[in-house]
Amino acid sequence: MLIESRPATDPEIAALVTAQQRELRAADGGLDGQATVTHHDIRYLAVVERGRAIACGGIQALDAETGELKRMYVRPAYRGRGVARQLLAALEELALRHGHTRVCLETGSYLPAAIGLYRSCGYRPIPVYGEYVANPYSVCFAKRLPVAV
Repeated sequence: MLIESRPATDPEIAALVTAQQRELRAADGGLDGQATVTHHDIRYLAVVERGRAIACGGIQALDAETGELKRMYVRPAYRGRGVARQLLAALEELALRHGHTRVCLETGSYLPAAIGLYRSCGYRPIPVYGEYVANPYSVCFAKRLPVAV
């Protein structure tokens, strides 16, 4: 398994994001206010196995200190193998390389597996922020990243 940087325009990233959004709509029942906002300034990582991207996630700068985790997704056939945990660690390293000392994220209250992953990796609940404030299904988390001295 390889984790590599990919541009936001990469066709495999686009396919994974489309699959993620389709799965989210199925999970949330097509809730109002769940529109996808496409961000072209996300720095993506892809998990590649046998030449095919099986997972993705990205970091988008919110400010100089804070990066936001975006579009974290693992194809269903590859879940339960630790792929998401490895990808999350790589995304945190990417955030640090870009000067972020904190990562925050938003997920849906109807996604207990995602919430469990983030909590088990040291993310703590924070107030809902930004574009998510009006969404009653949003839950947000943040983690302070260890800075090497």
